[in-house]
Amino acid sequence: MAKAVFFDWFNTLAEYSPPREEVQARACWTVGIEVEKEKLSPGILLADHYYIEENLRHPVRNRSLEEQMALYIEMQRIVMRQVGVNPSDKLALTIVQEVGKLFADRSFALFDDVPATLEMLKRQGATLGVISNIDIDLEPVCQGLGIAPFLDAIVTSRQVGSTKPDAPIFLAALDQTGFEASDAVYVGDHYPTDVLGSEKVGMRGVLLDRCSLFAGITDCPRLTTLTDLTDFV
Repeated sequence: MAKAVFFDWFNTLAEYSPPREEVQARACWTVGIEVEKEKLSPGILLADHYYIEENLRHPVRNRSLEEQMALYIEMQRIVMRQVGVNPSDKLALTIVQEVGKLFADRSFALFDDVPATLEMLKRQGATLGVISNIDIDLEPVCQGLGIAPFLDAIVTSRQVGSTKPDAPIFLAALDQTGFEASDAVYVGDHYPTDVLGSEKVGMRGVLLDRCSLFAGITDCPRLTTLTDLTDFV
């Protein structure tokens, strides 16, 4: 069994509250498009992956406002194409703006499989932690969601000035917990940043593929639910 198990935050342990599927469906309704929110998850996840890869190629914060908006429009087109709608740039921009209005007071919620998984791993003696590129203080968030007692380390890009897939953010978590990389597993939903990034420092990467979008990735364990993690660590 791994001595330490680290997790990505967004799309791995937590999602936005209200869920983005609900917000997306409501935004579409305002422009006359009716979609079932249950069918929106794959497109939203694919859009997330597109954003991450574009950010790695050219950091979004370094782009002009026009370039950033073009990125968000393309993300919206990715979401909508997955439900059979191919919106114009103008319509996609309108939906982007509606989503922004509806998400003004967003917070986080845990996925249903998280508490039981963390409790089981802790009971088995594993050290647990979070390694995230998020630019906020996650400590009070984890406290509010009730999972802080399970976590021995919470490391964010805001704290260490490094982002995945670069090595320093992973190494900072290992330093905090006192483990060698070979003793640790890292679980995340994005193959290039989470799996390959953690493997570069010697951890074992595990891909969490909640919507079964990446069956072609076979060089690492691939889970569709966090509950199955206990079979791999």
